[in-house]
Amino acid sequence: MKVTAFVGSARKKHTYNAAEKFLENLRKHGNVETEIVALSDYHLETCRGCMLCLNKGEEFCPLKDDRDKLIAKILESDGMVMASPNYSFQVSGLMKVFLDRLGFVFHRPRFYGKTFTSIVVQGIYGGKKISKYLSFIGGAMWFNVVKGSCLNTCEPIPEKVQEKNNMLLDRQSRKFYTVLVRKELPVPSFFELMMFRTARTNIKNQLDESWRDYVYYRDKGWFESDFYYTVRLSLLKKLAGRFFDWTAARRLRSNK
Repeated sequence: MKVTAFVGSARKKHTYNAAEKFLENLRKHGNVETEIVALSDYHLETCRGCMLCLNKGEEFCPLKDDRDKLIAKILESDGMVMASPNYSFQVSGLMKVFLDRLGFVFHRPRFYGKTFTSIVVQGIYGGKKISKYLSFIGGAMWFNVVKGSCLNTCEPIPEKVQEKNNMLLDRQSRKFYTVLVRKELPVPSFFELMMFRTARTNIKNQLDESWRDYVYYRDKGWFESDFYYTVRLSLLKKLAGRFFDWTAARRLRSNK
C-alpha cells in the first residue's frame, strides 16, 4: 500500500514535520510505502474559471502546470493526506490553488475506495474549522474519510503541547491504518444516494455527448447502476433510489 501526504506550506517546517511524523507512525503499523509531496516544489497556476475542465474535459484546461502529475500521485496511492498551515483562518493559498485545480473531480469522482485524512497546523485557533472543511472536501471526492487533527505549534512549542501533538498524530495514524487496510467501499447514506441519483438524472436528461460529464457517466455505466461503485443496497435504499430518480425527473419536467 502507498500513502502520499500533500503539504501546502511554502516552508518545510511545522506542517511538513507533522506530515512526516504521521507517515512515520503509519509505517510502524504495517507495510506502507509513503511519500511527502511539497506543493511548493510544483508549478500550480490559479484557476481562471473558464469551465472547460467541467464542460469539455480536464485535458482542455488552458493552464499548463503540474496538476496532472499530482493527480497521478493520488491515483497511484491507496491513501492521501492533506496537510496545511492555518493561514488567515483557512487553508494556505498553495493548498487552495491545488484544490481548485481538482474542481472537476467533484463532478466526475474517481477516488472512491481510497482513504483520506488531514493535518492542520496553527499558532492559536481556528484550525478545527479548517479540518472540518478538509474532511468535507475528502468526502465530496468520495474518499473514505478519517477525521483530521489540529496541532498547535505556536513558537516556542511547550513540551506538553508537543507531547499532545505527537499523541494526536499517533492516534490519527492508527485510525487511518485501520481504514486503509480495510479498503472497503462503504454503503452510501440516504443523502449520498440522493446526491448520486439526482446528479445522474440531471446529466442524463439535460446533457448530451458534447458534455464530458455525460460521456463520463455513460462510460462508467452510472446511468444504469445503483451507485458510483458496486454495492449491495437494502430493499429500503433500492426503493429510495427509485424515488430519488423519479423526483429528480419530475422536477426537470416541471421546470421545462
